Amino acid sequence: MDTCELFGAYMRLDHEIDEFYHELALGQGLSDSAFAVLWSILELGEGCTQRDICRQFFLSKQTVHSSVRKLEREGVLSLLPGEGREVRVCLTDRGRDLAQEKVLPVMEAERDASASISPEEWRTMMRLGERWLAGFRAAAAERLRKEN
Repeated sequence: MDTCELFGAYMRLDHEIDEFYHELALGQGLSDSAFAVLWSILELGEGCTQRDICRQFFLSKQTVHSSVRKLEREGVLSLLPGEGREVRVCLTDRGRDLAQEKVLPVMEAERDASASISPEEWRTMMRLGERWLAGFRAAAAERLRKEN
């Protein structure tokens, strides 16, 4: 396989991973965004902001806001005022039960799978991913500059 074909295979794997998370969320009866919001709260801690959740999964403000409001209406989340315009997101008792039952097992499965790869292998994957992204950003900037 040449570089282009290998990159295509890598991107297909990346999309397959995303699709697997999507299937897991749906299998747990949650939308992707609700799953990500609950995951973020478990990982970041209660009282995180909607901005924190956006950054955690690279979700748009609109997506997180809509999901948070829906989960609040369903009695899963409560919102508390933060500094300035910030809103702190907390789980209700119902939300804690839901997150423990539906999201935590997936988080634990992810950790189990991650443990099958050594820290050195993870560092290599991170280094290569960062190098590729830097190269892509530079190449895109150069090509787009030429076209404009």
